[in-house]
Amino acid sequence: MKLITAIIKPFKLDDVREALADVGVQGITVTEVKGFGRQKGHTELYRGAEYVVDFLPKIKLEIAIGAEMVDSVVEAIAKAAATGKIGDGKIFISTLDEVIRIRTGETGEQAV
Repeated sequence: MKLITAIIKPFKLDDVREALADVGVQGITVTEVKGFGRQKGHTELYRGAEYVVDFLPKIKLEIAIGAEMVDSVVEAIAKAAATGKIGDGKIFISTLDEVIRIRTGETGEQAV
């Protein structure tokens, strides 16, 4: 089993969700986060005062899947989230040792 963690631009969430549904992903966890990479933030003007926005709003997706789905899920996220501009995001893939569904006690692939 694998855990896919993706950081994407907020306005791309609906596109990514639809692409994941098309490849058979049944559930995702979405978190609103802030961060920066090469973008390094930017400056904004508010009521005549200039200030620096160091952390930019992003969306963090977490998807637990079987190992056989990794390639299709990564491809779906990458295509749907791409704008071709800096700050499109990142995809991280890690191994899950165990998954347990609290309601039924199912473990492993059945719990995903």
